[in-house]
Amino acid sequence: MHMRSSLLKTLLILGLFFSQTAVGQDAKELYSTASNFMRSGDYSNAILVLNQALQLEPDNYEYKKQLGFAFYLKGDMNRAKNIIEPLLNKKEADVQIFQMAGNIYQARQEWKTAQKLYDRGIKKFPGSGELYNDNGLLLLNFKMFDASLTNWIKGIEKDPNFPGNYYNAARTYYYSKDPVWCILYGEIFVNLESYTTRTAEVRDMLIESYKKLFNDPDIFSSIMPEEDSKKSRKKSGDFVAAFKQSIGKQIGVVTGGIDPETLIMLRTRFLLDWYSTHAEKFPFALFDFQRKLLRDGLFESYNQWIFGPVANQAAYRAWTTLHKQEYDKFTQFQRSHAFKLRPDEYYNDGKFTLLR
Repeated sequence: MHMRSSLLKTLLILGLFFSQTAVGQDAKELYSTASNFMRSGDYSNAILVLNQALQLEPDNYEYKKQLGFAFYLKGDMNRAKNIIEPLLNKKEADVQIFQMAGNIYQARQEWKTAQKLYDRGIKKFPGSGELYNDNGLLLLNFKMFDASLTNWIKGIEKDPNFPGNYYNAARTYYYSKDPVWCILYGEIFVNLESYTTRTAEVRDMLIESYKKLFNDPDIFSSIMPEEDSKKSRKKSGDFVAAFKQSIGKQIGVVTGGIDPETLIMLRTRFLLDWYSTHAEKFPFALFDFQRKLLRDGLFESYNQWIFGPVANQAAYRAWTTLHKQEYDKFTQFQRSHAFKLRPDEYYNDGKFTLLR
């Protein structure tokens, strides 16, 4: 009798264990199913399945977050807000939940609440490029250009490998009187986010910004005696002035106009001058990346990849066909050598003047 009772207890314990394991597994399977519905745009079914998963695991933070996101995507901002708001105070609260809440508040036109939320999120996650980017976009809605740009530049400083801040900063500088940062941030962005519609947009801004740079009469005044320029650099530490000084020396290359071929020559000569005059004082990952390509015989292909499609699509296709072997070598290099920015290479004071 005692043995039967002991066996029954053991079976009950094992049954409870396997039942709990099955429940946990079922909730995960439901979450996976809901995620598939989300990816296909079937938000109603995603909500239905996520609610079932939450019946099994009512305190699961990730399930609640996904449910709130599903309501947001469906356009039900009231329910999205009711689900997401309590999650902001949870210890698991992450960058995504602050982004999501900010989007919900903006959709409800609760602008001040959204702005306070981004400030709160940035305080909790000071290294989040995403939150600086979203805050800048919110401020842009109110035509607060300086404040928007300040956020994007700060995002670049804190999270140098997040592409969104480069994109928005480059677009802002494109409409300023000084195109240097559009050129620099634009090229960095194209390397970080290489194959999207935004990439094509920024490529066009890049080639136009080079034209704008050399249409500025001030570029001529950047050519100064080497000894004087060294004294000036020591005094000012001005990265932009150093850039203009090196590129201004090459102005003779572009007197016949700017196209991919002249840009290859211009940028090659710029690199040679930069590494003999300014590189030690102003280390910059983008220029190191360019020099690596130059040394490996891939710089021409790289420049064609950036400027060719927007300068002349037919000429670009013809060039890649004629130089297939070297272009394939470049694309292989690109796949195996992800471009990475380094911290502490931050030279932007954020000052700019919009064109009126």
